[in-house]
Amino acid sequence: MTRRCRLIAVAAVAASLPATAVAEPPVCTGGKTMQTAKLGRNIAATQVVSATARHAFVARELTPHFPGGLTITDAVGQRRDPRRRKLAREPSKVVEIVLPGDDDDTAKLDAVVAAYKHRFHRQSVGIVTRQACVQF
Repeated sequence: MTRRCRLIAVAAVAASLPATAVAEPPVCTGGKTMQTAKLGRNIAATQVVSATARHAFVARELTPHFPGGLTITDAVGQRRDPRRRKLAREPSKVVEIVLPGDDDDTAKLDAVVAAYKHRFHRQSVGIVTRQACVQF
């Protein structure tokens, strides 16, 4: 079977699926279904955030907005700079928060992101939210 025929076969199968087919979240046993958020800073070649500045930001912004706790993990960020058409890489941090389920969770995330962008002159901060089975 040629590649073109395989693609047509896959498209035909996909077209036959009901439009309302949505993956069900996994059953949460032994825990509680909650929303989590991961925030990652964007890459800027001109300024790396120092450990002192990062700790101050955590104390002033993250902790007051999410006093229940969070996790910060070292990472390596990478993206293609659209202007220079080159890959930009730098050490990064990823913040993971189990959201408390308050009505203002999104507003709190927005406030933290706005403060980070302002304080560190960033264009963007990536945010991924998803449902998770959480147990402490």
